[in-house]
Amino acid sequence: MMPSRTRLSSRTMAFILAGGRGSRLKELTDHRAKPAVYFGGKTRIIDFALSNALNSGIRKMAVATQYKAHSLIRHCQRGWNFFRAERNEYLDILPASQRVDETHWYEGTADAVYQNIDIVDSYDIDYVVILAGDHIYKMDYEVMLREHVENGADVTVGCMTVPRAEASAFGVMAVNHSGRITEFVEKPADPPGLPDQPDSSLASMGIYVFRWKFLRQLLMDDANDPNSHRDFGGDIIPNVVRNGKAMAHRFEDSCVRHRTGAPAYWRDVGTVDAFWKANIDLTDFDPDLDLWDRNWPIWTYSESVPPAKFIHNEESRRGLALSSLVSGGCIISGTEVRNSLLFTGVHSNSWSSLDHAVVLPYVTIMRHARLSKVVIDRGVTIPEGLVVGENPDEDRKWFRVTEGGVTLITQPMLDRRAGAQ
Repeated sequence: MMPSRTRLSSRTMAFILAGGRGSRLKELTDHRAKPAVYFGGKTRIIDFALSNALNSGIRKMAVATQYKAHSLIRHCQRGWNFFRAERNEYLDILPASQRVDETHWYEGTADAVYQNIDIVDSYDIDYVVILAGDHIYKMDYEVMLREHVENGADVTVGCMTVPRAEASAFGVMAVNHSGRITEFVEKPADPPGLPDQPDSSLASMGIYVFRWKFLRQLLMDDANDPNSHRDFGGDIIPNVVRNGKAMAHRFEDSCVRHRTGAPAYWRDVGTVDAFWKANIDLTDFDPDLDLWDRNWPIWTYSESVPPAKFIHNEESRRGLALSSLVSGGCIISGTEVRNSLLFTGVHSNSWSSLDHAVVLPYVTIMRHARLSKVVIDRGVTIPEGLVVGENPDEDRKWFRVTEGGVTLITQPMLDRRAGAQ
């Protein structure tokens, strides 16, 4: 057992799996991978996994990319370029680059690590934390690492406690009273309950801790198995559950909270509805996700832009924002903004209104537009007089309206609408 003063994170690397498209986000991922999607006014989704690792004391990281990775790679290069090799710090971008042979791209999450074994070896680390790059949460990985070592586990799986009735959407673990995983099942129709909470289940967060030498051998063996799908959740973890010691780590024990009694916040913003809601939730008086916490900051690429500006103070033409987040570079010119989140560089013009709107960077909103319960993609120009959110049947003719009633607006949608008129 390690002495309590030794931080295991100093001998650990974080391997972030960031290659997925996230097709349920529809047109938001037409030009970017899900981890590169904007979130919270300034950040991107991947910033949460990277910031958690950095704040936990991990200074060696790798990001595996695949689908439409340019914006993600550019973001990491601009926002995460402060690692210094002379201080033994590294952040490597690992695109799928046919490192095994000329036809072999990343075939699964485990294969993404397997193809980069030589790079991980070069880090000279003892432990590896495997992370998904597409979730919103704050977590101290040092707590999970220490639990992994103290339990003598072969793998420790980060888990959330969820209502059993909702657990069918996740990979679910059956555990005994000591927390040892006895069964791992993907999206079961009848999820196993917890020994002490039969109406709750443990759902996998896609976070795994291994000793590197152990995982290295597992990956070598898995690569030689013709029946494997090269996936952590489908192959690697079930193998350890059957043949080794797999332990569950409860997110509640390592979640970083901004106040006592706050819920353990974790979100998969993998649908347009979930993405909209998680962003709008930040406009609450006391949101469950605290972006203002200086003790656990979310690092990102910060553009050099002027402060937000609000102009005009006339009846029905007043630049104002209530219960909203407005980022730098925005100009709110005679627009009423309520319960909305505006990213960098949004320009809105007179006699317009935004209500429960998530507006991505560098959107221009022309005069007399009325937009409610919308997500507007980056760089869109909203034409004068456009009304969205008041007549769903009309909105569906041109835009994507979700089951939850959120309207997604992109420039190609507006161009088709303009061409038909």
